[in-house]
Amino acid sequence: MVWDLDDTLWDGVVLEGDEPEPFPGALKTLRALDERGILHAAASRGEHAVTARHLDRHGLEEWFCDVRVGWGAKSDAVRRIAEALNIGLDTFAFVDNDPVERAEVASALPMVRCYPAEQAAGLPDLAAFQPEFVTEEAGRRRLLYRTERRRQAAQEEFGADRQGFLASLGLVMTVREATEDDLSRASELTVRTHQLNTSGLTYGAEELRRLTASPGHRVQVAELRDDYGEYGIIGLAVTELTDDDAVLRLMLMSCRVASRGVGTVLLDRLVREAVAEGRRPVAHFVPTEANRSMLVTLRFAGFAPVEDGTGAGDADGAGAGGAAGAPLVLGVDPERLAPQRESHVRVVSGTD
Repeated sequence: MVWDLDDTLWDGVVLEGDEPEPFPGALKTLRALDERGILHAAASRGEHAVTARHLDRHGLEEWFCDVRVGWGAKSDAVRRIAEALNIGLDTFAFVDNDPVERAEVASALPMVRCYPAEQAAGLPDLAAFQPEFVTEEAGRRRLLYRTERRRQAAQEEFGADRQGFLASLGLVMTVREATEDDLSRASELTVRTHQLNTSGLTYGAEELRRLTASPGHRVQVAELRDDYGEYGIIGLAVTELTDDDAVLRLMLMSCRVASRGVGTVLLDRLVREAVAEGRRPVAHFVPTEANRSMLVTLRFAGFAPVEDGTGAGDADGAGAGGAAGAPLVLGVDPERLAPQRESHVRVVSGTD
């Protein structure tokens, strides 16, 4: 949710010497959406230092993951916010009291929902702001993203030395079988994650519960932490186990950690786990408009097209919301498994 500030979040214009008070309805919306895991950012006119002082004066700075204040096009500010947070623009909304500003954003970014300021108090009642899942992790999403901004500031100090920055983080990934407490978050990830996603399948909590109890399946979650704090559950793998193959029906990685290079690390863990159990690692990849980068990740992890076409199986009756069409079946030859690479991520199991 991207906010204009003057005459939208508060009643007046800060740069004109006013000391405007926040609108009570806007404050209620800030809190309500935050509790649902919906992030807030600002794109407003004025001088950044003046605006920042006013946000801080009213204790509002902590509610925003990004604040852009200046004189350029607000659509450009919204784009920069999306890039900084690594979130798709199709998940953005914009609220502004000025119809010209709304029209500019709507024209440049038609995928962004635009609302007049007088609707701000009623936004929590709209279906677009009522997510299907409100998990414990959703309620902490703002803090997770604000911590990410601290990481980004540290990254700037490393300049072009990306590997040096990643090595400095002290990344630790925990891979474990999903428990009952994980199912809502795991289901949420299947709905929200589109880029680093092998198949686009969606699973409800009940379906995941059935699969966790099935001896022919394995449902695993990946948690990530570093020296700055916890990322929470950022990955999910749903694997069908046959006598010969470990068939990866779905693997996804939250877009929040796309720049951490952890997708290949999780895949490598799953591959070596399958081989250690005497199974061939197989993955089903269903192309979507957003997941091409996941195919690159699979290939980098050693997956190649399976010429014999085995490992296709049934689709478990799951994922009614998944992409249509037959999957591309990829596999790793256990006899040609590459040596394990040195990694910037330490991987541990949930039992370690």
